[in-house]
Amino acid sequence: MSAVAVFLPNWIGDVVMATPAVRAARQHFKHSRLIAVCKPYVADVLAGSPWFDDVVLLDKRGLKDRSFLAVVQKLRGLKTDTAVLFPNSFRVALVARLAGCKTVVGFARYFRDGLLSHRLYVTRDDHGQPKPVPIVDDYNRIVEKLGVPNPGHRLELFTNPVDDAAAELFWSKHALQRFPKVVGLNPGGAFGAAKHWPTEYFADLARSFADRHGSGVIVLCGPAEREIARRIATLAQRPGVVAMGDTGLSLGLTKAIVRRLSAMVTTDSGPRHFAAAFDVPVVSLFGPTHIGWTETYFAKAINLQKKLPCGPCQQRVCPLSHHRCMTELAPAEVFAATNELLQKFTDDPLRVQRHAG
Repeated sequence: MSAVAVFLPNWIGDVVMATPAVRAARQHFKHSRLIAVCKPYVADVLAGSPWFDDVVLLDKRGLKDRSFLAVVQKLRGLKTDTAVLFPNSFRVALVARLAGCKTVVGFARYFRDGLLSHRLYVTRDDHGQPKPVPIVDDYNRIVEKLGVPNPGHRLELFTNPVDDAAAELFWSKHALQRFPKVVGLNPGGAFGAAKHWPTEYFADLARSFADRHGSGVIVLCGPAEREIARRIATLAQRPGVVAMGDTGLSLGLTKAIVRRLSAMVTTDSGPRHFAAAFDVPVVSLFGPTHIGWTETYFAKAINLQKKLPCGPCQQRVCPLSHHRCMTELAPAEVFAATNELLQKFTDDPLRVQRHAG
């Protein structure tokens, strides 16, 4: 049996945006083994999916069985003949070639043109500069190069029974079942400080949901945002506003909690795409990053961004030190956008039935 290695993106949100392409590749290569090759910290994003026969971890730091040469040997042992490269690095293209892959498809970037059998090129504007193109479309283009039919834009994730049970325990511990709706707030962002919305704004928003909606609020976080999540819950001063910071954190638990939400408000970070993948209405707060790069065509999304002469600058830290792109997004404006989505989508019978199950 032939094998296809799918080198997954290196960022959590990008992995989610690759799911239409992965799903379509699984359907197209139905008689082949599909192997996920990925960084350890993104492996749990696709945990529970039916798409992969094997998962091979690649990490230049850490255990020897995840090293460059170890992965080459594993892929050779699995008789891998085709490689789909979602990351643009030279390193993954070299791994694919040394593993014996005769068909290697990806973007011709970072001097790896000669390692690719099927090359794609970055879309550029009239001035020769890279043009903002949704990443989900670029990932689709990669697999289409191998004859895969157009994958579409539906993001998709899965949870497992262990994580669902942990989410149920979290719900019970905080008595969240007493609220007609539960809204998630995601203040994190690995990109940098420029993406952060002020902590006080999140607290103000949480109070609005509690006081005006009678909603419960969960402040989501990763390990690096525990203190921010706790601070938001403390500043909100409402018993129905709780933080994930005091529980065992994992991507699986975050997915299981997002799946249960009525709506989510988030910075432009990975968990934003969890909402779309679970059909949860989402308001995304954009500051320094261009919406065009991460557009997912999700019908239940509102993207908020202030038009300023200095942005979107794509910088990790505000180069002008005023951070206006985020501070001028007022809590009242965000509340109104979320309320619009709640009124429009959360009474859908299919959603009520799915969450009840």
